[in-house]
Amino acid sequence: MPDELTAPATELAFMTIAEAAQRIATKQLSPVELTQALIGRGESLDPQLNAYLLATPERALAQARAAEREIAAGRYRGAMHGIPFALKDIYATAGIRTTAHSRTCRDHVPDFDATTVAKLYQAGAVLTGKLATHEFAHGGPSFDLPWPPARNPWNREHFTGGSSSVSGAAVAAGLVPAALGSDTGGSIRGPAALCGIVGLKPTYGLVSRHGVYTNSFTFDHAGPMTWTVADCAIVLQAIAGHDPRDPASARLPMPDYRAALTGDIRGLRVGVVRHLHEQDCPVSAEVKAALEDALEVLRRLGAQLGEVRLRPAQDYYDVKVTIAESELLAVHHQTLRSRTGEFGEDFLGRVLPAVLIGARDYVEAQRERRRMLAEMKPVYDQFDVLVTATAGGPAPRLDAWRTIQFWQRPSLTTPFNVTGGPALAQCIGFSRDGLPLSMQIVAAPFAEPTVLRVAHAYEQATPWRGRRPQLDSPAASAPALPPVPDPPFADGDAATRARAAAACRAAGIELSDRHMAMVLAAAPYVEAMTGRLRRERHWSEEPASIFCFAG
Repeated sequence: MPDELTAPATELAFMTIAEAAQRIATKQLSPVELTQALIGRGESLDPQLNAYLLATPERALAQARAAEREIAAGRYRGAMHGIPFALKDIYATAGIRTTAHSRTCRDHVPDFDATTVAKLYQAGAVLTGKLATHEFAHGGPSFDLPWPPARNPWNREHFTGGSSSVSGAAVAAGLVPAALGSDTGGSIRGPAALCGIVGLKPTYGLVSRHGVYTNSFTFDHAGPMTWTVADCAIVLQAIAGHDPRDPASARLPMPDYRAALTGDIRGLRVGVVRHLHEQDCPVSAEVKAALEDALEVLRRLGAQLGEVRLRPAQDYYDVKVTIAESELLAVHHQTLRSRTGEFGEDFLGRVLPAVLIGARDYVEAQRERRRMLAEMKPVYDQFDVLVTATAGGPAPRLDAWRTIQFWQRPSLTTPFNVTGGPALAQCIGFSRDGLPLSMQIVAAPFAEPTVLRVAHAYEQATPWRGRRPQLDSPAASAPALPPVPDPPFADGDAATRARAAAACRAAGIELSDRHMAMVLAAAPYVEAMTGRLRRERHWSEEPASIFCFAG
C-alpha cells in the first residue's frame, strides 16, 4: 500500500481510530505499517511506562497481514479492521498468558477467548499484547509483585489510576489507539481521568463479562478506553451485544453509536451533581474551575443546565464495598486459604477485611441497592445526562498511595457502578503542572448514545485533544519503585481482635501478624459501613440480586 508507508512513526502512533480506519478503508494506509509503528513505539517507550506484561508482536503482524490481504481483496469488515488494540490482562486470550497481574496466575494460559476479544478479532482488529493492571483488577498500585506498576506518561512519578492502569497510560502515550478495561468502582474512568483519555463504563449487561476475570459479579463492567469519543463509539460498536454465556447480558437491539455523534446538544437537559464534587468528595480548586468551564461550554452549545441531588457518595460506597468485597473474597477464597503470601499486600489489604462482613450485611446492602435503583427513575425522567467530576484532582504521586485509603473515603465514580447506567470520563483541561483533569457524563441504563453525543460535542468545542504527553528518549527508564508501605498500626480493642481472629478461623485463612494488622486497621471502617446499612426494613423488601427469567 502506497505512500503512507513513509509517514513518521509518531504521526501513525497518534492517529485516531477514525482517521486510521478511513485511510485503511481507502487503501491509503497499510495495517501492517500501522502495526509495525506501534510495535516499535511500544518496544522503545515501554521501559518508561511498564506497560506490557506480554507483548504479542508476531501475532499482531500476522493479524495485520491478514487484514491487509482481506481489504485488498475487497472484504473490508468495518472501522476496526486492521486497527491495533491491547487488553488489560484480565481478559482471557486463547493460547496467550493471562496473569491478572498476580503471582498466583503468572503461568496461566487460557484455552478460550473472552467474548469481547473474540468480537474484536471478528471485526478484524489486531492484538498488540496484554497490559499491566492492578492485581485481579483490584489491589494496587502494588510494589511487591513480579511486574512493576504502571507509570503515568504525563509525569512518570505519578499514578495512572486503577485498576485499568496501563489501558489508560498506553492510549495516552500513543502505544495503542484502543484498549479494553474493566470498571467495578471506577477502574475505567479513574485511569481515563488521570491519563487524560476517554473511558466509558457501559451499562451493566451491554458488554459481555464472559472471559473477564471476576472482581465483583454485581458491579463488573467491561468497556473501551480511547483517545477520542468517536473512537470510543467505534470500539463500543464492536464489543457490545447479547452474549448467552454472560448471565447478566442484555438482549437488546444495538444502536449505531457513531451516528449519535451529531454535535448538536441543543435542548438536552444536563443535571449537575454538584454535591458529589463539592461536599461529598471535595475536589481541588483546579478541578472545580475546569469543571465550571466545561459546564459553561455545554451551556453555550445549547444544553439546559440544572442541579440535582442524589444520595451522599458514602451511601453508595457502603453498598458497593460491602457487596463487592464479599464477592471478591468468595472468588479468591480457596487460593487465599492455601497461598495467602503469594498475593500482593495491597490486594490483601482490601480483600482480607471482608472476612468481617457477614451474610446479613451482604443482603442488607443488596436490599439498599434496590432502593437506590428505584430512586434514579425520577432523576432520569428529569435529566438526559448527569455531570460531575471524575477524580478529586490531578494524578497524585505514585508513592503517596496507602491501602487504608480504600476503606477511608468514598469516590466520585462508585455511585454510577451502583446505579448501573453508562458513565464516561473525558479530559476537560490540565493542571498547572500539566496533568489532566476530567469530568464524568452519566445517563440512564442503555442511554450510551446520549452520553457519547454530549461528550463528543464538548470534545469538538474544546482544544484538549491536541495535547499529548511528551516522553523522553527511548533510552530512558521508569524511576525506581518506592518501598512497600507498612500497614498502619492498629492494635484494635480486645473484642475487635477476637472477632477478626474468629472470622479468619471460620474462613480457614491463617494470617501473619502483618496481615492481621491490615484487617484490624480496616475493621473500624468495615464496621461503620455495615452498621449504616442495618436499618428497619419491611419484610417484603427484595435485594437487588433477585432476577426473573425472561419469557
